[in-house]
Amino acid sequence: MCYDADATPPIESTGSPVTSGPLTLTSADGTRLAGFLAVPGRPTGPGVVVIPDNRGLAPFYERLAVRLAEHGHPAIAYDHFGRTAGPVTTGRGADFPTMEHFAGLSRSGMQDDMVAAADRLREFGDTRLALGFCMGGRLAFFAAEPRFGLAGVIGFYGAPGIAGPYGPGPTQHAADLSAPILGLFGGADEGIPASEVAAFDEALTANGVAHEFVTYPGAPHGFFDTGSDEHAEACADAWRRVLAFLRDAG
Repeated sequence: MCYDADATPPIESTGSPVTSGPLTLTSADGTRLAGFLAVPGRPTGPGVVVIPDNRGLAPFYERLAVRLAEHGHPAIAYDHFGRTAGPVTTGRGADFPTMEHFAGLSRSGMQDDMVAAADRLREFGDTRLALGFCMGGRLAFFAAEPRFGLAGVIGFYGAPGIAGPYGPGPTQHAADLSAPILGLFGGADEGIPASEVAAFDEALTANGVAHEFVTYPGAPHGFFDTGSDEHAEACADAWRRVLAFLRDAG
């Protein structure tokens, strides 16, 4: 799990006008799930689907959506647990999600939820991208498949290889991917060794998928947070790269 309830993206507010608030999305199977939409006063860039880590729609991702909107990008973050926890996120305790909630997840269901969020962004333009963290970063890499129609994907510390019960990863499915990929990793992330990042790099190169990977020496999993003072330079560089990637894709 990446972020606690009090975590905040290491991004200063620009003060630009943004309209934001919760909403409910409907997935392909009729599941209603919680979302959070942030819209700039004057959209100037592509919309961004924010894919949370395995804690679901935590305040960190709502705050990130607002920061993206301040830079001109309509953004929507959504929850993973509508099928087991319903379409609200209030009242969740420190032990959420439990194994019951994890057992209700499937790749197809989570991808349908992402599509529901991406479709909601259509009213702000045809160009949409995905930005994910941890489990959401892994999902973002998978979202480079052409069937999702995204202009690019960004994954922060998403595990690209074979991962326990989740099976083969984006590395093993590299031949299915096509959208440009930006991958951001921590050099001290024990869950994603450098060899796994290198294997993903090689697989994407072999399949002609445009990509850029950046690994920040000494940075742990979940380093993109205001609480990581010692990694402030890595956070600033990562944010610059995210904004540049969004700009170039738009």
